[in-house]
Amino acid sequence: MAYAMEPRCVDPLVVGRVIGDVMDMFIPTINMSVYYGTKHVSNGCDIKPSLATSPPTVHLSGFSDQLYTLVMTDPDAPSPSEPTKKEWIHWMVVNIPGAGQVTRGKTVLAYMGPTPPVGIHRFVLVLFRQKNPISVDNPPEIRANFNTRSFSNQFDLGLPVACVYFNAQKEPMNKRR
Repeated sequence: MAYAMEPRCVDPLVVGRVIGDVMDMFIPTINMSVYYGTKHVSNGCDIKPSLATSPPTVHLSGFSDQLYTLVMTDPDAPSPSEPTKKEWIHWMVVNIPGAGQVTRGKTVLAYMGPTPPVGIHRFVLVLFRQKNPISVDNPPEIRANFNTRSFSNQFDLGLPVACVYFNAQKEPMNKRR
């Protein structure tokens, strides 16, 4: 007797190699909505760097009595074929109260919009639940070669609770708006 194979749901974080390159497999437990203006960020979508010069609006559906940390990195810096500076950290916010906006947290590293010099880059926003308030006394002085896993281990954050990534590439000079 032959059995029909069940169609499997393919995780876009696995397909996009975010799981593996940036973090380990995890089960999302919080809803995180990310918007650049009116453009909703969904896994693997394309965002023009000119749309992302300011920090995105990030809403969490977490628990109001818990704190969260958000990091945004580019694992493809400076080039997807030779990511010698991976991960380039673009943003870090800690002590974000759940059930609200990221702007209520403490910015440790100011937002830096995507500026991919060559190729299509992935920009990954990873959310962690904190066990306690965090004080990052020595924020990264250099944005190159950040490591999300090491950061998570250093502050005992465990696995992520939410993640979304988008793609961006350098825009032709005459197409920017």
